[in-house]
Amino acid sequence: MAAASGKSVLFVCLGNICRSPIAEAVFRKMATDSGVVDKWVIDSGATSDWNIGSFPDARGLACLRRHGIDSDHRARQVTKQDFESFDYILCMDESNLSDLKRKANSIKNLKAKIELLGSYDPENELIIQDPYYGSDKDFETVYEQCVRCCSVFLEKNS
Repeated sequence: MAAASGKSVLFVCLGNICRSPIAEAVFRKMATDSGVVDKWVIDSGATSDWNIGSFPDARGLACLRRHGIDSDHRARQVTKQDFESFDYILCMDESNLSDLKRKANSIKNLKAKIELLGSYDPENELIIQDPYYGSDKDFETVYEQCVRCCSVFLEKNS
């Protein structure tokens, strides 16, 4: 799954329809704009199986479009192979982190470094709150956090 002599990152949230597809799209655009997208495998997934096959939330897609970013992602659940093939699995909150670390305990060939995406936030906002039950403003907040975090993550891994 990893790009030849490249790096790989999987963004994860509960349902893979709000936060993680925004982070994936933001990071993909940053990598593209930096001319390094061909050096990365970039994806997103869910800890749950609730939304498999669904498009991202319409409010998240609208937020991305306002910032000139498109996404054709379909929700999927994190697999055992993800832990073995991705360099980084970056999640949004403590619940995601706990779920991922529990699943990682059963992986023999664990490769992925599992972290909170917010650990890269220069404003030290560690948790990226789920905007699902919120407003367009909450999706914009998620977008802004993802921009800050993905920028630092890309810089540290370039």
